[in-house]
Amino acid sequence: MKKFYCLLSALTMILANPINALAAQSGESAAATIPMWLCIPFAGLLLCIAVLPLVKEEWWEKNKPYAVIFWSLLFIIPFAVMYGSGKALETVLECMINDYMTFIVLLFGLFCVAGNITLEGDLAGSPRVNIIMLILGTFLSSIIGTTGSSMLMVRPVIKANSWRRRRSHIMVFFIFLVSNIGGCLTPIGDPPLLMGFSRGVPFFWSLHLFPVLLFNMAVILFIFYWLDRRNYRKDIAEGLMPDISKPGTTVSIKGLHNLVFLVVIIAAVILSGVLPDMPMFQNAAGEVLSIPIFGEVRLTIPSLIEVAMILLSAFLSFKTTSVEIRKKNHFTWGAIQEVAVLFVGIFITMQPALMILKVLGPDLGISEPFQMFWVTGALSSFLDNTPTYLVFLTTAGSMSFAQGITTTLGVIPVKMLMAISCGAVFMGANTYIGNAPNFMVKSISDENGIRMPSFFGYLFWSIRVLVPVFLLDTIAFFLF
Repeated sequence: MKKFYCLLSALTMILANPINALAAQSGESAAATIPMWLCIPFAGLLLCIAVLPLVKEEWWEKNKPYAVIFWSLLFIIPFAVMYGSGKALETVLECMINDYMTFIVLLFGLFCVAGNITLEGDLAGSPRVNIIMLILGTFLSSIIGTTGSSMLMVRPVIKANSWRRRRSHIMVFFIFLVSNIGGCLTPIGDPPLLMGFSRGVPFFWSLHLFPVLLFNMAVILFIFYWLDRRNYRKDIAEGLMPDISKPGTTVSIKGLHNLVFLVVIIAAVILSGVLPDMPMFQNAAGEVLSIPIFGEVRLTIPSLIEVAMILLSAFLSFKTTSVEIRKKNHFTWGAIQEVAVLFVGIFITMQPALMILKVLGPDLGISEPFQMFWVTGALSSFLDNTPTYLVFLTTAGSMSFAQGITTTLGVIPVKMLMAISCGAVFMGANTYIGNAPNFMVKSISDENGIRMPSFFGYLFWSIRVLVPVFLLDTIAFFLF
C-alpha cells in the first residue's frame, strides 16, 4: 500500500507541474483535436482486466493498483504535453469529482446498507425459486435502482444456491436482469434515465419501456429456466441436496430498519437530478451553485448534498446494525475495494474516447431508432452509459423533429427516445464494466466461492444470450 500511495503522490506532482506543456486549450478545442491514439491506455487497461486474471491471477490480485496508475499516467502525461498540465489536471479533476466521486459513493453507500440486511430461511435454489428471485430483483431495480437491487438481492440468491456446484450461470443471468435490464422503468432505475429526467423527459415516461422489459424478461428467463433445470438435475444426480429437513418454507429478514437508509439514498439520487433546476440552487446567471476546485472544475451543491446524505446513511446503517448480521452475510470490503481501484483507472483513461464521441456524435449520420439503439448500446457496453446516453439524446434533440417528447434539448420522437434509453440501459449488461453493479456482483460471487466467467467468458455469455435478444428487440420495437 505504501508503494501505491507513493505512486499516487507522483501522479499528483506530475499534474501539478508543467511537463514541457503547450498553452492550455479550451475544453472544446482540445476535444476537437484529440488524437485517437490517446484511447490506447483505455484499451490497455481493459485488456489487463480481461487477460491478466487468466494468465497471472496471483500477480494481478497484488498489483491491480499499479496497473491502474500505469495506464492512467500513460494517458495523463501525453495529454499534459499536448494541452498543458493545467488542462490535464482539470480533465482528471472534472472526471474524479463530478463523475467518479458520485459513482463510488453511491456504490459504497448501497454496498454498506445492503450488507446490513440479511435474508434467512430455508429457500433452496431450485429453478423455480431462482426464477422467482430473479423476477423480484428485476422489478426492484426500477424502484431502488439496479445497484440497490443488486446489492440487496445478490446475497440471498447466493445463499439459496450455496449447496449447488453449478451456479455461475445463475449470477450471469442475475447481472443480465437485476443489474441492468430491470432498471428501465423509472429514472431511479439507472443513471442515464435520471439524466434524461433532469433534461425534461417526464418521470413516468419510462413506463413506455414496460412492453420491452416484459419481452426481454420472458425470453431471457425462458433460456435461464432450461439451462438451470439441466444444471440442477446434474447437481442432484451427483448427490448434492439442499437442506429441506424442515416442513414448509420459512423466510425472515433481519436488519429491516436499513430499508429506511436505502430510501434516503434513493432520495439523494433523485434530489441530485432535481435540485439543479430549482432557483434556490442557482445564482443570478442561472448557473448551479457550486464550490470552485480548480480552473473550471466545480463541485456543485446538489452533488455535495447527495454525497453527504449517502455517507451519513452508510454510517448510521453500520452504527444501528448488529455485527452478527454482517457475519451471516459474509460481509467483507474486498468487492468495493476492487471496484474502487479498477474504476478510477477506467474513468480516467476513457476520457479521450468520451471527448471524441462528444465531437463526432452529431456527425455519425445516425437518424433511425434501430441505429440509435445499437450505437448507444455498443458504446455503453464499454464506456460510461450516462455520457453516452446524453450524447445521443442531444443528437436526437438537434434533429428538429416536429412530434414527440418535448425536452430541454429539443423534441424527440417516442420510438427514438425508447431506442436510446434501451440501448444505454440494456446493453450495459454486455460486459462486466458496462454498468456499475456488474463488477460488484462478480466480486461478491467470487468471494463466496462461485467461479465466475472471465471477462471474455462473460462476453461470450452475452453474445450467445443477449445479442440474439437485442436483435429480436430491434425487429419488434425499433425497426419499423
